Amino acid sequence: MASVFCVANQKGGVGKTTTSVNLAAGLAQLGQRVLLIDLDPQGNATMGSGIDKRSLTPSVYQVLLGIAPFDQARRHSDKAGYDVLGANRELAGAEVELVDQDRREHRLKDVVRGVDAAYDFVLIDTPPALGLLTLNALCAARGVIVPMQCEYFALEGLSDLVNTVRQVHAHLNPELVLIGLLRVMFDPRITLQQQVSEQLKTHFGAKVFDAVIPRNVRLAEAPSYGLPGVIFDKSSRGAQAYVEFAQEMVRRAARPEPATASAA
Repeated sequence: MASVFCVANQKGGVGKTTTSVNLAAGLAQLGQRVLLIDLDPQGNATMGSGIDKRSLTPSVYQVLLGIAPFDQARRHSDKAGYDVLGANRELAGAEVELVDQDRREHRLKDVVRGVDAAYDFVLIDTPPALGLLTLNALCAARGVIVPMQCEYFALEGLSDLVNTVRQVHAHLNPELVLIGLLRVMFDPRITLQQQVSEQLKTHFGAKVFDAVIPRNVRLAEAPSYGLPGVIFDKSSRGAQAYVEFAQEMVRRAARPEPATASAA
């Protein structure tokens, strides 16, 4: 059975997609069988995996609505080494169309449970909003990875997300836990970032990943080439940090998480 994680943060521009594609590629490099599900209508994780969202038919949209089976929508990223259930602008309509569907919060969970035996890890990239698509991701996942910048405004948004995780755990998905917080775009020269990082470690303890992703130009350049950063420039500091994060995820996945959504 696969370890199913969603990468979530309702704040935009915090590196969710960068984390999703680079973690997927890093895990694939470690010999793990990986499926990346793009649940963001922008389709950036799809494009960043080397798959053209403009010619993607069917996509995760058709799979969620039961129009097409998973096997028809799945694509393999030869360059990145993992499978992708991709997204494009069609997915924007799913927020409205799923409202009248049976088990609307569990449509993605039903899909994942049907295929997770074929994978070691299933990663879900979510949109920057706590809508029905993100709720599907939280119901399908067994753990939440939260990429965040070490800024004070990020701490305020984190509180909302932790509360959402607790609510989903209590009412919709008792398997859901907060796996950990990933510090991204980190610059140790900035005193404020160091202070917020220490606050995170003080409050969340072991829930803060050891891996820290630095601010790195090569990671930012990689999507324009349709590649994860760990493939685009393996020697870059950002790529090496994501490989370290993948190694940490493999270790954490091997350890059972306590059956609680508590962040502490």
